Amino acid sequence: EDDMLWLESFDEALEYLEKKKINKLLAFTGVNTIKKLKPFWEKNECWARIINSDVSREEARKTGFPEDKLLYFSAEHDDELALLNRIQPDCIITKESGVSGFFERKVEAARQYGVEILVIKRPHLSDNFEVVDSEKELEKKIRDIHPSFLPLRSGFTTGACATAATKAALRSLITKVNQKKSDIVLPSGRRVTFPVETCEFTSEWASATVRKNAGDDPDVTNEALIGVKVSFNETGDIRFVKGEGVGTVTLGGLDIPVGEPAVNPVPRRMIKEVVKELTYIYEDQRGVDISVFVPGGEELAKKTLNSKLGILGGISIIGTSCIVKPFSKAAYVSSLEKEVEVAKANGCKHIVINSGARSEKYLRDRFPSFPDYNFVHFGNFIGDTLKKIKKENIESVTLGIMLGKAVKLGEGHLDTHSKNVLMDKAFLCSIAKDCGYDDTYSDKINALTMARELTKIFPFTDSEPFYKLLADKCINVCSSVCGNCTFELLLMDKDGNILEFKTSFSSL
Repeated sequence: EDDMLWLESFDEALEYLEKKKINKLLAFTGVNTIKKLKPFWEKNECWARIINSDVSREEARKTGFPEDKLLYFSAEHDDELALLNRIQPDCIITKESGVSGFFERKVEAARQYGVEILVIKRPHLSDNFEVVDSEKELEKKIRDIHPSFLPLRSGFTTGACATAATKAALRSLITKVNQKKSDIVLPSGRRVTFPVETCEFTSEWASATVRKNAGDDPDVTNEALIGVKVSFNETGDIRFVKGEGVGTVTLGGLDIPVGEPAVNPVPRRMIKEVVKELTYIYEDQRGVDISVFVPGGEELAKKTLNSKLGILGGISIIGTSCIVKPFSKAAYVSSLEKEVEVAKANGCKHIVINSGARSEKYLRDRFPSFPDYNFVHFGNFIGDTLKKIKKENIESVTLGIMLGKAVKLGEGHLDTHSKNVLMDKAFLCSIAKDCGYDDTYSDKINALTMARELTKIFPFTDSEPFYKLLADKCINVCSSVCGNCTFELLLMDKDGNILEFKTSFSSL
């Protein structure tokens, strides 16, 4: 505006001050600009306001600026108008600093006092810059422009949330005190505190809810409320009761009895542990009924594979580690490629690839002397992993694979994620038929809900032809992407039993 002179640089400001014969100047431009104003303050009277910190004082001292002319800034207590009345400068100089630099506050005080205002313009930004006003907006911009730049955020499973809700609900039932937070111990031993969104209690029951945060994982239950209602029973047992939005198990093979709420084994164990902890602390040995509920869970379940597994009426309460690691194929493949590179750089000639923590545990018992970098998790991306291994010329590969992924790989799927491919019972029936089994075995296969139940039909032994043919098909699929290497396929069941199949590949 008319009472403000906008300048491109401090050199321009010095020229103007000399031309106008300004003798008294108040600088609001910060400690790092004192040196730029030195030609003025060496000859004239000048005050500089800086942040009240040891670092700022030391920076000012280095310039030789007179200490008695330093003014120390306090955002809460500073009164710029009072300061101007005390110093009575001919002119003030400030920077186009925006809200964070209290620009408007300085300008308004100068106008009230009636002094000239010099403003150093903000440097021009090219079109390559993005302007943001908060840390949250900054993170969003970075993820939009360069998705892989920031690490993806992990979150917590529905099982972890249900455990926290159980602890809050039971504590409120016992103590009759509203709970605002709930801390639990994850299977890893890590203690985590969850904010409790709602908490209600009467003399008969109590309930609490926790909102699930899945981090950057595109999980259908992200931001869903996971709740638990508890009440005492006289049996002395901890019982799980069907709750709204949580499915019921209707088929076998899921490690949960038919008719039970779909609360998986690890969350069940964790929930029981917090119940036992609280009943011990408060010396109340009554039994407890646990009803896990998820508002809107039945609709959420339609976006999952629950119905194909015989889980009806809602979602499952799941979690092995209780940590949700974000799923992003690009990020995951980039990570596993880096693992292979690290292994190669450390002289590794034999890589053991497997889908995750459980299968790796079984394989580590087989290779006890191997360091951590010999083991690479392919997750679902077997093909991408083998391509990277071929590129790095690894001499020997062991593929450890559970039955569920093996039946998908054997059919030709190098990406075994359930969103892309499900168990094909017709394919399994064709293997049984090729092994000489009659149609009664096809009926048994068609009755399966999970591939791991194959061991109930075909004994999981080295002599069983069904697994030999399945392994041959898996090896044949892998041969299409492997280079020159010794290849070993270790077929595993859910209990960690292993069948071994070896071969060698040559590049085509």
